[in-house]
Amino acid sequence: MKMKVLKRASAVILCLSLAVCTLCFAPAVSAAEVYDGEHLDVPQIRVVTENGNGTTLQKEDDYVNAQISIKDTDGTELSDAVQFKVRGNTTALSWVTKKAFTFKFAKKKNVLDMGSGKKWVLLANAFDPTLLRNYTAFELARELGLDYTSNQKICELWVDGSFRGCYTLYEPVQEGKDRVDIDIESNDGKKDFLLEYEAVTVEDDVTYLVVDNKRFRFAFQEPEEPNEEQQAYVQEVMDDIVAAIKTGDKENIEQKIDLPSFAKYYLLNEYLKTFDFERTSVYFYYKDGKLYAGPAWDYDLSAGNAYPDFSTRAKNAADYNGIFANKNLYVYLAKYDWFNEMVSEVYRDHYEFIENISADGGFLDTTYEQYKDVFERNYNEAGWNISKWWVNNYKKPLPTYAANYEYLKDWCDVRNDWMTVHFNPFGANYKIGDVNGDKSIDILDATLIQKYIVEKTKLTGEQKIIADVNNDNTVDALDATNIQKYSTAILSEFKRDI
Repeated sequence: MKMKVLKRASAVILCLSLAVCTLCFAPAVSAAEVYDGEHLDVPQIRVVTENGNGTTLQKEDDYVNAQISIKDTDGTELSDAVQFKVRGNTTALSWVTKKAFTFKFAKKKNVLDMGSGKKWVLLANAFDPTLLRNYTAFELARELGLDYTSNQKICELWVDGSFRGCYTLYEPVQEGKDRVDIDIESNDGKKDFLLEYEAVTVEDDVTYLVVDNKRFRFAFQEPEEPNEEQQAYVQEVMDDIVAAIKTGDKENIEQKIDLPSFAKYYLLNEYLKTFDFERTSVYFYYKDGKLYAGPAWDYDLSAGNAYPDFSTRAKNAADYNGIFANKNLYVYLAKYDWFNEMVSEVYRDHYEFIENISADGGFLDTTYEQYKDVFERNYNEAGWNISKWWVNNYKKPLPTYAANYEYLKDWCDVRNDWMTVHFNPFGANYKIGDVNGDKSIDILDATLIQKYIVEKTKLTGEQKIIADVNNDNTVDALDATNIQKYSTAILSEFKRDI
């Protein structure tokens, strides 16, 4: 991937601070000390399976009986019997030794103040060397206001006495008052439902429906085992919704779907270029007579983490340029100007948060600082080799944590710059070159660009567009030089109004 020509000076400092060894971490408190002593920096989860074979469980083993202990950072502890199993598809492959898990209680439990539920998910993030993509995506979904976005807690996990490293605990996507609050048992003939867009995978215990002459395929999530009447009802509703979407008539469409949620969900997945957005882990729920987009789920294969040589789709997902999320139901919606204008408005409303994700000292940096000891123990003590696992469509990991982290940060930065130009969230009421917005293009504008280059000032997304005088998607010394030439009447042809 071609990344920015401009490299932040602070990035070098950050890489040095992350260290230069293969695993990129300095010695710290051990996992055992963290659990038993005063350094409880994240919740600790210990699982003991009935047969003591938890570390070798495979997906086909299904649920096994176990005991679980969940110790929060304040020392409070929840202990109970659970059923415990391996979850996932690619992440459940036999050779992936850092498995993701599902566990469920006999009765609903409020785990770590995340709400009450029987079932819980522990994601391993085995194919994301930064351990940050899912966490970042869910926080962005929450910022955008996508309803029923799962709570999440970074934790450490032990299975049958073996330290398994860093995991993230989630509420699964399912019906429930503290989950997706829909009424699947209504008697008024307008039952709610929850579907997952599932283009390829076939499982024996899952019911599917196809829509739009078999173009779209969905898996029933709620109700989990629909009878024939329920299937017919959902089929009719979805056929009606897709027919409306295909018309392009905004007024007609907004009678059938919740357009604000669709715009937010699109922006989330367009910014991250979610690789699986046309295949799986894409949810839609029907509530009170409308279809809503979401909740968010599964973002380890996003934000540039696709292997470009795997396929054309992977190459497009890895590139920070271009539109990507015009998939599933968005294959129609993304064509409509009025819908893209809605997306642009959502982008503008949340621009500061999105830009801050990759900013120096921003979301990624502060999240790393908060959890760096946990990430360190994942690689040093749990022993997960940062470059060991790689499977077809995932990007080959770089040899150090620092390199993988900086790649993610740069990718998010340049992706936001491309999105800013494409969606133009700030409108077009400015002249290129007028960096400080004083309606004059002069030496002060060139000075701001020079300061930006040496990172003594900050340019917003709008200012970056204005400062990119020669329109090469980079703000550099050439832009400042052109403004200086213009301001001394040597060159004026460079001006361009948009």
